Amino acid sequence: MSQPIDPRWVAEARKHIGLREIKGQENNPEIVQMWKDIKRGGIKNDETPWCAAFVGSMLERVGIKSTRFESARSYSSWGVALHDPAYGCIVTFTRDGGGHVGFVVGQDANRNLLVLGGNQGDAVNIRAFPRSRVTSYRWPSDEPGPESYKLPNLNGQTSTSEA
Repeated sequence: MSQPIDPRWVAEARKHIGLREIKGQENNPEIVQMWKDIKRGGIKNDETPWCAAFVGSMLERVGIKSTRFESARSYSSWGVALHDPAYGCIVTFTRDGGGHVGFVVGQDANRNLLVLGGNQGDAVNIRAFPRSRVTSYRWPSDEPGPESYKLPNLNGQTSTSEA
């Protein structure tokens, strides 16, 4: 199966693959800008969990209003609920100490979801997540789809840290 065409928010997110936190006192200005993009400009570091800032920033940059909140769980009731994952949908997860959010971009041979997200090992990348951790699949309310966005089978590295 070939990879579907990226929804515009996924295309924007792909531009940031490889972006990383800066360890120590210095902060990555790109990550700090994501906080500003979601109207949370009071957060001025890259150490605060930023997965929701990444998702929100990518949505805002293409003209879709995000939750404008720093919590991954805020996406559990955002947009339109989907019963199954679709390419480009927003997915929320449980994790020790909180939640996680990102964009679904495929599945691996074991049916783990491949997620393009921020703050995955302190970086923007694509990682595999077990479906057992999913709390919701969401789609932007005013966007066409997601019925045309089937999940491609790809290979991915399993996530071990979203902190």
